[in-house]
Amino acid sequence: MKDLSLHILDIAQNSTRAQATLVEILIEEDHLKNLISITIKDNGCGMSPSMVKQVEDPFVTSRTTRKVGLGIPLFKQSAVQGGGDLRIVSEVGVGTTIVATFKMDNIDTPPWGDLPGVISMLSSGNPSVDFIYTHISNGEDYTFSTIDVKEILGDTPINEPSIANFLKAMIAENLHEIRG
Repeated sequence: MKDLSLHILDIAQNSTRAQATLVEILIEEDHLKNLISITIKDNGCGMSPSMVKQVEDPFVTSRTTRKVGLGIPLFKQSAVQGGGDLRIVSEVGVGTTIVATFKMDNIDTPPWGDLPGVISMLSSGNPSVDFIYTHISNGEDYTFSTIDVKEILGDTPINEPSIANFLKAMIAENLHEIRG
């Protein structure tokens, strides 16, 4: 994974495969503490305590189509190389929360990548799942919620291509406002 947005995409897709109906993505940029925190929380099927202990091993996966699962191990590797860490809390039948931290000024912290594109793609590619994305930077915050978007759209599907393009542009504009 070359950037943080792709890590977020991968973990959020894991949430949808875990039958989550709600995925919350919280990004906090704390310039005073020199810290980036990325939290991805879902209400999916969750993992057993033994699976949580093993999930950082690339040769352990719940998928039946292949025998390796690199998403979480690569995310943890990126966090550690970026001066931070990764924690997982999960409970069967409740869901999973993953928190990755990075030092902002660490040369090995990956770039952001296309966050608006990833959030828009997740939203339009998984219309039956609700996503709440909150980004806090410089004391300013922005929240995007597919719950609100779907209510505004009414009968228009969120996976309509023109809607996905509009959402990407809207998210990008709002991120630009809070990040300066």
